[in-house]
Amino acid sequence: MEKIMNNTVLEFECIGMENGGKFPIEYTGRGQDISPEFVIKNLSPNAKTLAVTLEDLSHPIKNFTHWIIWNIPATDRIKKNISAGKTVPALGKACQGIGYGFHRYAGPKPPKRKKHTYRFTIYSLDCEMNISPNSMKGTFLKKAEKHIIQKGSIVGEYE
Repeated sequence: MEKIMNNTVLEFECIGMENGGKFPIEYTGRGQDISPEFVIKNLSPNAKTLAVTLEDLSHPIKNFTHWIIWNIPATDRIKKNISAGKTVPALGKACQGIGYGFHRYAGPKPPKRKKHTYRFTIYSLDCEMNISPNSMKGTFLKKAEKHIIQKGSIVGEYE
């Protein structure tokens, strides 16, 4: 699927959540429902932009997308609480596609007493993506395929 141009995995930290750990309540639909802060650890100097997805790996719809954002200027830190909207002027030309039916972060909110596993993936790309904010994850991945330099993922659980 993705043709990663650089064999290094993108390493990052989601502030307040260990890989394989539990989602902090503030990042969920039962809390403040705000996007977390990410610290990028080994970003390629060739990266121009970043993209982030959040998927529910336990949802009946395979890898159900909760959030997708692209064209974040390459940086070692993505601040938390990214505002809703098709575009995010505070992040340059960043666009939020359709995830969970919205143009915004939509944190975990599985059915009561059901544990779901969620995955954040961050991609570094060698360009800005010129696609409609009405795009979904599949369209983004298809168009980004030849531009992905690095990618990395972490998972968390919430019930």
